[in-house]
Amino acid sequence: MSTTALIVVDIQNDYFPGGKWPLVGADAAADNAAKVIQAAREAGDFVVYIRHEAGSADAPFFAPGSDGAKLHPKVLNLEAEPVVLKHFPNAFRETGLQALLQDKGVEQLVIIGAMSHMCIDATTRAAADLGYTVKVIHDACASRDLEFEGSVVPAAHVHAAFMSALGFAYAEVLSTETYLA
Repeated sequence: MSTTALIVVDIQNDYFPGGKWPLVGADAAADNAAKVIQAAREAGDFVVYIRHEAGSADAPFFAPGSDGAKLHPKVLNLEAEPVVLKHFPNAFRETGLQALLQDKGVEQLVIIGAMSHMCIDATTRAAADLGYTVKVIHDACASRDLEFEGSVVPAAHVHAAFMSALGFAYAEVLSTETYLA
């Protein structure tokens, strides 16, 4: 039995073109995520989906029960693959994720999804703090432009900064191609 789990974080409709909070490169990241998911299934790894819902219907995105809060069609879970509902950036916070992983004897995590600067960052750091060996597949993640004190920080720079920080102390950061090789 594999001791590796793939954690598919928040690849949801609102992050795609036409959604309420589109990310730069969401389609390309989802295409890579689909490859990683298929490889995990073929390897017999435990695949867990994380789905974020906001706390109220007037949230800027992921409103409860909305189409935007649903998993994107490119990466739908199979019936046997659990979907963990979360309300915070850290997928471990106030969810059953840790119990699911412990029940399966998981020791290593592979993390993909969105947003690089929020939920991928928070979940990766929490996973490492909990003692997991973590890999992040950087091109199966996406971000968006951010603003700080009147300056726009392009999504590519946001993504690179967060992947660099995670790679420094929390995870091995790999491309889809390298990971699948």
